[in-house]
Amino acid sequence: MPKAALIIGAGDATGGAIARAFAAEGYVAHRIIDGGIDTEFIRNLRPDFEAIKAKDGVLSPDAIAQAYVDLHKQHRSAWTHELDLKPWMESW
Repeated sequence: MPKAALIIGAGDATGGAIARAFAAEGYVAHRIIDGGIDTEFIRNLRPDFEAIKAKDGVLSPDAIAQAYVDLHKQHRSAWTHELDLKPWMESW
């Protein structure tokens, strides 16, 4: 069974370098969660939480989990080692 590593806080170059260094050991991915997650902490922190959530401005824990599963099960013919998750209303 392949091994996996989670690199937290690594920049793009660092994530790629770590992925190359550990490729023989298994799978390394750089994952970014760029936004508030629909949790009790965020609900209590933001008085406008429901309005932001209605505009798809927070990340669903279930959607994050599904993205991680999809990353883990990705086909070798279309491979990535980076995943950047943002809420829909995020301005670029």
